Amino acid sequence: MQIELSVFYARLGAIALILILGFILGKLKLISERSNRELTNLLLTVFMPASLFMAFPATYDEGSANLFYSGFMAGVIIMLVLILLARIIFDKRWMGKALSLESQFALIFNNATFLGYPIVANTFGANGIIAYCGFIIAFNIALFSYGIWLFEQKVTFRLLHKIIFNPNIIAVLLGMAFFLMGISLPGFINDAVGYVGGATTPLSIICIGVMLSQAKIKKVLKKWKLMATAIIQLTVGPLVTWGLLSLMQFPVEVIQVCTLIQTLPTATSLGLFAVKYGGNAEESSELVTISTLFSVVTMPIMVLLLIV
Repeated sequence: MQIELSVFYARLGAIALILILGFILGKLKLISERSNRELTNLLLTVFMPASLFMAFPATYDEGSANLFYSGFMAGVIIMLVLILLARIIFDKRWMGKALSLESQFALIFNNATFLGYPIVANTFGANGIIAYCGFIIAFNIALFSYGIWLFEQKVTFRLLHKIIFNPNIIAVLLGMAFFLMGISLPGFINDAVGYVGGATTPLSIICIGVMLSQAKIKKVLKKWKLMATAIIQLTVGPLVTWGLLSLMQFPVEVIQVCTLIQTLPTATSLGLFAVKYGGNAEESSELVTISTLFSVVTMPIMVLLLIV
């Protein structure tokens, strides 16, 4: 797949405008912090699963199936390698115990869900989303197992429950099953699910904009360890992904999609996980903010170097 650089930047610009809209809505208190959390929950449990389910073609073809499997295998490899690298790079001896865990999380888990879907969809279209669906299964399994373990440092039944019943994983597996078996939903149901999934892109970007509106940016930019973490996450991730998948001769579409995903800022779920599982909620949110701001500069550079 070839990326037309001018088209990519134009679409990135459109996403930036929606991000600014979310920022303004947050500053004007038209969307409160509580409302944003509730909207985020709806996105993760309703809108995103609908969009992932609808991502598969209506009729089976071997090329799409292979893209899905390749995306999943690439996701497994990337997650394992990033987990290893994160443990080496962000050692607690120089980062501090709490920030070490948060920095590891930041490198491993980026915003593949909220920003990943709209950017992949707008950049690569249908084929890109198929590869993305495979990747996102591996990503979500790692997120709701190792991601939680980073903070809790123990394996519980709750971890297994979150993986098995994660709506996004269920939606992808159902979509893949329908695709492989040639099953089609009735027209009116198909339209309804499509309408719901279609809201994913603008709503997810608005949520990120609202989150940024609540950050104290001047204070955040004074913390050098957080800035170093953000820069490492935004550069090491895509470089390692591109090099590794190219060396292993994955399909070009999968290499491009996975590399693009790794150029994204760290996951907004870092702040949510820190609150829920006993991490440093303030610095986690600040790290998400820094990474998001820096990605405005690093993402086009990485795309120009590795994908175009």
